[in-house]
Amino acid sequence: MFTPGERVLLALSGGKDSYVLLDLVKEVHDVGKIGIVTIVEGVEGYNRVDDIAWIEDAARSYGLDLHLTSFKEFAGLSLDELVSLDKSREVGTSPCTYCGVLRRRIINYYARTLGYDKVLTAHNLDDEVQTYVMNLLRGDKGRLVQNHPLSPTLSKYFVKRVKPLRKIYEWETTAYALMRGYKFQVTECPYIRFRPTLRAIIRDHLYEIERLKPGSLIRILETVDRYIETELLRWVSQLSELPQCSMCGSPTAYGRNTCVMCDLLGKIGISTRLLF
Repeated sequence: MFTPGERVLLALSGGKDSYVLLDLVKEVHDVGKIGIVTIVEGVEGYNRVDDIAWIEDAARSYGLDLHLTSFKEFAGLSLDELVSLDKSREVGTSPCTYCGVLRRRIINYYARTLGYDKVLTAHNLDDEVQTYVMNLLRGDKGRLVQNHPLSPTLSKYFVKRVKPLRKIYEWETTAYALMRGYKFQVTECPYIRFRPTLRAIIRDHLYEIERLKPGSLIRILETVDRYIETELLRWVSQLSELPQCSMCGSPTAYGRNTCVMCDLLGKIGISTRLLF
């Protein structure tokens, strides 16, 4: 996972899973080697002021380095502005796609440029199984492997990600946060109206399976983990270093000349050299 001497960067959104991750890691790791990166998306009525406030308070209380940034600061555009441009050009990309791709770029940028050894995210068991099923349905074995804890980083520009909560049910993180006095946010992202996404559909089906047969999610995770360990890790370890985007220099998929972020921005008429 991560060793005592490593500098780790916690990617925190401010939600309950972020709270649980921070609460646990600070108890087992040297606080002098823990940093936090938090990103403000720029959504009117959803700037998560309370969430940001508790992260800032926690950073001060425990002496943690806090790196607070935003889509606007990093890319020159808020999420609202990206969605507005997308709509005006009738591109049809989901707001969640812009959010996810840009968020991953920012987190990796801070981890790499500030010299962190690992990035820790608060993905729980529910998140992990949903992602596995999505990639199985798409037949995307490359992304399937990326989710496994033993997956190699195929570029020197990527910082290894670790998910300490990946075998913890979401209801368990919720219960822990409640018992620890975490104040749950009451405002939802307004872009939730764009559901049902594929993830949301898969999530609902998985919850029904779990209801009918408790323990199904952990069994799915462990089954896919074993398949990856026996069938796919050897294959991916033989792959060469990922190519770099011709526009921004970021690692991109094999056979691609540009990265997903540059493609997304290009479709809405934005020509910019994003940091990577």
